Amino acid sequence: MVSGQLTSSIQKHASERKYNFCSGPALLPLAILEQAQVDMLSYKGSGIGIMELSHRSALFTGLIEEARSRILNLLGLDSDFEVIFFQGGATLQFSALPLNFIDDNGFGAYIVNGHWSKKAFQLASQVRSAKIIWEPTTTNSEKVPTETKIALDKGAAFLHYTSNETIDGIEFHQEIVSSDAPVICDASSNILTRPIDPDNFDLIYASAQKNLGPSGLTVSIIRKSFLDKCRGTDIPLLDYRAMAQNHSLLNTPNTWAIYLVNSVCKWIEDQGGVEKMHALARQRSEMIYEVIDNSDGFYQNRIPEESRSRVNVVFHLPTKELEEAFLGEAEKQGFYGLAGHRSVGGIRASMYNPFPPEGAQKLSEFMKDFAAEFADF
Repeated sequence: MVSGQLTSSIQKHASERKYNFCSGPALLPLAILEQAQVDMLSYKGSGIGIMELSHRSALFTGLIEEARSRILNLLGLDSDFEVIFFQGGATLQFSALPLNFIDDNGFGAYIVNGHWSKKAFQLASQVRSAKIIWEPTTTNSEKVPTETKIALDKGAAFLHYTSNETIDGIEFHQEIVSSDAPVICDASSNILTRPIDPDNFDLIYASAQKNLGPSGLTVSIIRKSFLDKCRGTDIPLLDYRAMAQNHSLLNTPNTWAIYLVNSVCKWIEDQGGVEKMHALARQRSEMIYEVIDNSDGFYQNRIPEESRSRVNVVFHLPTKELEEAFLGEAEKQGFYGLAGHRSVGGIRASMYNPFPPEGAQKLSEFMKDFAAEFADF
């Protein structure tokens, strides 16, 4: 009886779902949510729900190792890398990284080209020495460095950059490399959306709530030779060395989030892997950019084409009144979360790995219709 009620409930609520363009927490695949409802009651027939399962149990330790293996395989990484699951979001890593890897004589080198890279630099500066080594200027339209190989001054503990700026709609389409220091990448909003070259990274980290799972978890993938340089910190749960030695189980982790990360990674595998995710990201974003570029200025994207994000398409309309009308009508049409960040306003369509291409197609059609109706306003 309970099983029948559960199936009926899933079907009812699944039909109510909207196209979720929120920048995070973001959409999760329906199939994963359906399975999660079952696993919340009894995980793998154990009679214990996944949210109730002991993090020391054989079932959960098997799950966390499965998640680690899937992440490494999807990124094309080998045993030279360690996967650590940290509690909290990427913002917590902005402080953890300098604490762990910058000593009293060194500094962190930061590329700052948007909201989150700026915040990463600011928080690093509060605990260790940090320097901005590249940022856009008022006279320069570039949003990312044209030179991808970065030379650094002696003493740089690492080079840090954010591969996709969710608020600004800016993405690095080429990886940054440096022979002078290890490279750290905050890939929170575009991890697993395209293939990477493992040689270009020493640490990649990503908060989960965009492409990996729910909020409250950050996945950090670190080269073991870089981990060996960790100086540690007096804050155990932010200590890379302690967390690695304890297999992310220094205390009770976010077991629910780790379960969902593993589920999402399996879903990506089943869909065709990272190459397929890259193709879908381009397909979805190109649908929206095409409407913007052919709207005679009705929709305005101020990012150079070579730096446009594939996962966060941002744009403005001629007036705030039109933007409010656009958002109101979009909500009626079943589009959720299209308002731009409060710091910049406008419109933002966030389309991460699980987002269906038909959602982008429907939004593009709505944008055309809206522009045709309000072009003279």
